[in-house]
Amino acid sequence: MTDKPKNWVFSDPRLKELKQEYESYTKEDFKVWKILFERQMPNLPKAASKAYLEGVEAVKFSADKIANFEELNEVLAKTTGWAVHVVPGLIDDDLFFGLLNNRRFPSSTWLRKMEQLDYLEEPDMFHDAFAHMPLLTNQHYVDFLEELSGIALKHIENPWAIQLLSRIYWFTIEFGLIKEDGELKIYGAGILSSAGETKFSLSDEPAHYPYDVRRIMNQEYWKDHFQDKYFVIESYEQLFESLPEIEAVLEEMLAEKEARN
Repeated sequence: MTDKPKNWVFSDPRLKELKQEYESYTKEDFKVWKILFERQMPNLPKAASKAYLEGVEAVKFSADKIANFEELNEVLAKTTGWAVHVVPGLIDDDLFFGLLNNRRFPSSTWLRKMEQLDYLEEPDMFHDAFAHMPLLTNQHYVDFLEELSGIALKHIENPWAIQLLSRIYWFTIEFGLIKEDGELKIYGAGILSSAGETKFSLSDEPAHYPYDVRRIMNQEYWKDHFQDKYFVIESYEQLFESLPEIEAVLEEMLAEKEARN
């Protein structure tokens, strides 16, 4: 993987050329977006990170309009140089990390149905857009995403390495908390798109730990219910500056596993 040019992913035959067919969205799609937006957005001014709230304002998301990727990409181009790349759904790890390493955020364009408002096994575009994309306007956040993906690509043939790095991604990008002005705030997309976990994650019920690379890499996570522990960063700069430690701890844990075998 390291011998390939950085932009190899765009010519990979597995990555179909897709775009958001905005005119294809139905009345039900617009209704689903509106319900989900209006159910969650009122919770976030007091719960979400400043960077997320500033991002929502920058990308101009609203209840009455499904996110338009063409318009969004114009905003991202002017702020961080990122863009959204449409994918059919879940994609292979190398394609996922390959896109992120090229400053392209992979997103589906389909929306859940009315009967799926509360739970989906596979993330839809409400999760991808509403929860992830506002933070793509934050430079330290996207720089972390790009570099973390570069580390993943170096080890893409090693499932154990990808599992360890997925724990970092999970407890930061998907389920991370940040301390701002002495208060816990949310920046993880898995929480931002869930009204229930928004309330739960900031409550006294789960455990809250300072951001700790080694502890996270040794921590398994849940996909089918709320997390029982969350890790708290002090700033997005801290997240970005932890990349050398991530790489060092990864190499150490890989060496330990190889020695045991």
